[in-house]
Amino acid sequence: MDIKRKLGLSILLGVISLALNAQVNEFEKEFEEFTRQARKNYNDFRSKANKEYSDFIRKAWEIYLAKPEIPKPKDEPPVPPTPYPKDDKDEPIEDTPKPYDEVVPVVEPEAQPKPVDPIREEPQPKEETFSFGFFQTACKVRLGDNQRFSLKNTSKNALADAWERLASSEYNNVIRDCLELRIRHRLCDWAYLLMLQELSDAYLGKGTNESTLLCAYLYCQSGYQMRLGLGNNKLYLMVASKHQIYGRPYWEIEGMSYYPLNCNERSLEICGASFPKEQPLSLLVADIPLFAEQLSNTRTLQSEHYQDMKVQLVSDKNLISFFDTYPSSMIGENFCTRWAFYANTPLSKRMKEQLYPSLWNTVQGKSQLEAVNKLLNFVQTAFMYEYDDKVWGGDRAFFAEESLYYPYCDCEDRSILFCRLVRDLLGLKVLLVYYPGHLATAVQFTESVSGDYISLNNQKFVVCDPTYIGAPVGATMPDMDNSSATVILLE
Repeated sequence: MDIKRKLGLSILLGVISLALNAQVNEFEKEFEEFTRQARKNYNDFRSKANKEYSDFIRKAWEIYLAKPEIPKPKDEPPVPPTPYPKDDKDEPIEDTPKPYDEVVPVVEPEAQPKPVDPIREEPQPKEETFSFGFFQTACKVRLGDNQRFSLKNTSKNALADAWERLASSEYNNVIRDCLELRIRHRLCDWAYLLMLQELSDAYLGKGTNESTLLCAYLYCQSGYQMRLGLGNNKLYLMVASKHQIYGRPYWEIEGMSYYPLNCNERSLEICGASFPKEQPLSLLVADIPLFAEQLSNTRTLQSEHYQDMKVQLVSDKNLISFFDTYPSSMIGENFCTRWAFYANTPLSKRMKEQLYPSLWNTVQGKSQLEAVNKLLNFVQTAFMYEYDDKVWGGDRAFFAEESLYYPYCDCEDRSILFCRLVRDLLGLKVLLVYYPGHLATAVQFTESVSGDYISLNNQKFVVCDPTYIGAPVGATMPDMDNSSATVILLE
């Protein structure tokens, strides 16, 4: 390896290291702030709110009927991968503006909910702990055998009495521990909800009413918006979501959609009581959860045209299992927003450390056009294409991490991965371009590059199609109806 390449690789590793250290420092600051806030003078606002909430549990219930499941949008038949004509390979690519009908704005993550008041540390004469596993990751909270409770029935008074016990100071430490786990393991809202469910099931029995009530209490006290539902003597946690989730029945209460966990009922009696400053769940994944690693076998990915574009990767199967639980969703009624959820999710630290030095070494010193062409051909040819219906029985988008693990992927998965690589390795802006039945990308170069392009706010984004096999930058797949294209902006 010559000096320039060594220097370039060293710079890339340095940038990755600085970025990762910055993330660690940010989480350390977040935890220090969490600890500092909890040391402040404690007032009785949270106690008062919980007392009012338990009073509502005794009386504020109404019958609600479920709304039908939102089916995944029916798209046009998927466009199969198309090889780029050999006769066109030596032809110059001319600048051609492409029309579009709609622009989907950037999907911005928001700060996670916080407790209505800082949770005070409660010294205990004898501290007992409870251990549980979460995606094979060892977790521990301060819970003892004497804190277990049981519900004799699901009467409103029994539920309210149990809530009042949970709201006592003896459960403060477990709330603090759960919030600390959220910070330490970088859990997004969905991961945090699953962790609370795992803890509650392990402590009080899987699927029991006691487990549901504990999970609901911890979730509510962490700042999240939820409601309690009852059907056939079964208690349900109803999770408010700011995003519409496909394939799950939901209940609409005062304009907000609530999704129950593991519920087949179509009619529920729901307690409409709210908690101060509650916030709905967000399905954005701003950072990758930190789980104990369970490593896969090594996978080799090789570009057909560029022999130096070759990587060997090992994936974390625990992280892949978490992604498998992720509910597909959209913002409002615009199904194009769903792809932004996946495309804006970063790769894990392990994957970056394996993938990026190898790819960077092959594009370092190249022009932007050469570098993007190499990354584009890598995604076009290193992966096997297959339809979701055949592999999964229906539509399913992949996070970039999943495309690097599973043996098959389709156009949306390739586009999500490609735009992740271009943004991370080259620092260029990328957007997604949706045609009926097909998803492609477009890159904003800071150097002069010709080809089919989309003009957006006087900025030129050149089309790059990871499913147009062998096609260079600037080539649009044939038969795409550009007049009905939708542009999806990314972070």
